[in-house]
Amino acid sequence: MTNLSDKLRNRVLRKRRIRAVVSGTAERPRLSVHVSNRHVSAQLIDDEAGKTLGYVTTVGQKDAKGNMTERAEWVGGEIAKQAKTIKVKAVVFDRSGKLYHGRVKALADAARNAGLEF
Repeated sequence: MTNLSDKLRNRVLRKRRIRAVVSGTAERPRLSVHVSNRHVSAQLIDDEAGKTLGYVTTVGQKDAKGNMTERAEWVGGEIAKQAKTIKVKAVVFDRSGKLYHGRVKALADAARNAGLEF
């Protein structure tokens, strides 16, 4: 196998391990993060009901400016604002197999600073 396919397989395995343990409820939804090469998105998910409670992305947003880390910080702040409007104070963090550094960490720190607990 090539190095790229090994990295992708390892990420999928990490994602499966995380999702085997992490599950969201109505009181404490799952904060799922997706970081692509160009955009960042985050959603609050109630796994018991199978519903998305809130969703923020940089796709088509004029407010999300700067480099990808700054965009991730913007998404973290916006998802925390949405969580406040639906009266959610605590979430479980699902990093989707990504390592907890860089953009994922920036999003998580911005959400924490805006008032989310996880």
